[in-house]
Amino acid sequence: MATEALTAERILAATEDVLRLYGPAKATVVDVARALGVSHGSVYRHFRTKAALREAVTKRWLDRTTQELSRIVADSSRGAEDRLALWNVALFTAKRKKAGADPQLFATYEVLLRENSGVVDEHITELVGQLVQIVQDGVAAGEFTAVEENVEATARAVFDATIRFHDPVYADEWSKPGIEAEMDAVLDLLANGLKRRP
Repeated sequence: MATEALTAERILAATEDVLRLYGPAKATVVDVARALGVSHGSVYRHFRTKAALREAVTKRWLDRTTQELSRIVADSSRGAEDRLALWNVALFTAKRKKAGADPQLFATYEVLLRENSGVVDEHITELVGQLVQIVQDGVAAGEFTAVEENVEATARAVFDATIRFHDPVYADEWSKPGIEAEMDAVLDLLANGLKRRP
């Protein structure tokens, strides 16, 4: 068995496939190794425990979303209000796509997310950090005049106000008719609130 080409990324991709096939309760490191054509010891050289492998695959899954969103945050050609709306729509779209396109894997990740609360906390911190940047940009440009000193608290409030459109607990609602209009209404309310002086 050749292990020269075995990388952490290959292992994580194979782990996703194995999780999709067997689910989180039955998937094993041996299954991952078999899918890669290597010994399970080779997998353990990259990930010391099954828990570490599951944590890494969860982080990889979440990082895909934050990477997409970071491009919106960095897009200085758009105003903060536009970026705030685009960011929320992109987050919703990414989560809804994951839930609808591959429901078995999405259900698997819901289990992994509960197991890896530290990874989830880091993900949320990163998402709120992206919102902090957008809100700061809006304040600096004079777009968001209602934000006073606590930009972080404002960003967290925006995140919490839109939770129905990105927390997996609400996934069953994401395919309902009119959900986009409901999100637009929330985003309009937030934008108007950020622009008004208290």
